[in-house]
Amino acid sequence: MTFQLKPHPDFPAVVGPVVICVMDGVGIGRRDDSDAVWLARTPNLDRIFTQAPTTQLVAHGTGVGMPGDDDMGNSEVGHNAIGAGRIFDQGAKLVANAIASGSLFEGPVWKEMTERARETGEPMHFIGLLSDGNVHSHIDHLFAMLRRASSEEVEKVRIHPLLDGRDVPETSALEYIDALEGELAKLNDRADRDYAIASGGGRMFITMDRYGADWEMVARGWRAHVHGEGRRFRSAREAVQTFRDEKKGIGDQYLPEFVIEDDRGQAIGTITDGASVIFFNFRGDRALEISQAFEDDEFEHFDRGLRPNVLYAGMMQYDGDLMIPKKFLVDPPAIDRTLGEFLVHNDVPLLAISETQKFGHVTYFWNGNRSGQFDASREKYIEIPSDDVPFNERPAMKAPEITDSVLAELATGRYEHVRLNYANGDMVGHTGDLAASIKAVETVDEQIGRLASVVEQMKGALVITADHGNADCMFEFDKKTGEPKRDENGQITPKTSHTLNPVPFSIHAPGYALVLDPAAGGAGLGNIAATLLQLHGLQAPEDYLASLLAASRA
Repeated sequence: MTFQLKPHPDFPAVVGPVVICVMDGVGIGRRDDSDAVWLARTPNLDRIFTQAPTTQLVAHGTGVGMPGDDDMGNSEVGHNAIGAGRIFDQGAKLVANAIASGSLFEGPVWKEMTERARETGEPMHFIGLLSDGNVHSHIDHLFAMLRRASSEEVEKVRIHPLLDGRDVPETSALEYIDALEGELAKLNDRADRDYAIASGGGRMFITMDRYGADWEMVARGWRAHVHGEGRRFRSAREAVQTFRDEKKGIGDQYLPEFVIEDDRGQAIGTITDGASVIFFNFRGDRALEISQAFEDDEFEHFDRGLRPNVLYAGMMQYDGDLMIPKKFLVDPPAIDRTLGEFLVHNDVPLLAISETQKFGHVTYFWNGNRSGQFDASREKYIEIPSDDVPFNERPAMKAPEITDSVLAELATGRYEHVRLNYANGDMVGHTGDLAASIKAVETVDEQIGRLASVVEQMKGALVITADHGNADCMFEFDKKTGEPKRDENGQITPKTSHTLNPVPFSIHAPGYALVLDPAAGGAGLGNIAATLLQLHGLQAPEDYLASLLAASRA
């Protein structure tokens, strides 16, 4: 396979570097009091969007490979689409199709898992995010597997739900717990069935850390799920209600770990030798660390205690290069020939940079779910360590440090292509804190102002976009009335999840007569790669989605 690209026939490269800035979670909202992006003071973005070629892009639904257009985009699929230049069916759609076709259950891993449960009599354990957010998981996938396990004579099952409140309304956990308990009650109608919730907790407090930011989160989950260590309750509903009564206003994602006990005060679902364990999230970034805890023989991140001998599988393989996990139920999307690979094979030195929270997105996800570099001699990856504090307490996060580093690297003259991510709009938006989200967006605007000035001086092009919306809608809205939802005290219910809104796309390159292609209406994130190649004076591969730029410039 050749990666050599032809020069663009009538579009010479810009002189300076091409810098693409992803404003994570900064979409185009209603422009009202729910919209932190609109409420923020953003003089730099306002000026650029007014003066530079600017449009809107689709960043959700089928436009990024999700099953339907009611599905939110997310950082994983968004960066996949930007980096791939094409749209691939993503985890949510792949899993739904595998369940519908039955291929998940006919595969060797599912058969191995159920056979182990029948042979040993140990429970089949399911760990994962309990919601219908369809970003990391979907409750319907869990229900389908529970029903199939019962139909295949798996007598004992334990579920370890991680509570969401991030991709769904922030205090909706009991809706999902009640739905799960209802499903378990149906399955337990058979006298030889014992299906129950065993442990759980909030997704931002246990189990679902990513990028090694806080291994203690994983340790708390491990101790609860595996060893039954944690505060004891008779039901998951009791646990959630108790935590809410004790700490008013706490969101589901921050609920502490809990363990369900029996009449004798014993944990009902510890994970012991002979068990089979399925981590049912399909998205990889927050599934890698718990998978390593189950699989790695050499492990130094926390004391696992007695590590049980189990058969472990993920819904998907979360890292194909590192082969984590070794066993998985559904094949991940096979994303090849990504933008970064083409750039390095065409001798375009590149820099990728973000803070820890989004570092994997500008590297692993951007490169088509591939770890490592394509060519270390032409690539440099920089990770700025994220602060270990609630994001709304420090909404600037590491954006200034990212900019400092980018400007220092640009000053060396080594890099012709730079990709960076400011995490603020997404990570602070997920907290539901409107005031902090406004400050987060203002911070991003300040940093873009710094970038724009330097890129302009270097006669380059600054491409500004986002991977999905979040801070652009901070209120939950009633679909029938169109009015903000309110709690029992009359307070507006914060929205902590992503949005279905489009995202901005703009090219700040004063001195170049750039024109967006009028035929690009309705375009999405997958069109960005060809656009970036065109700015480098290169003709995109034939199967890439079309560039957003008209064919020529002065």
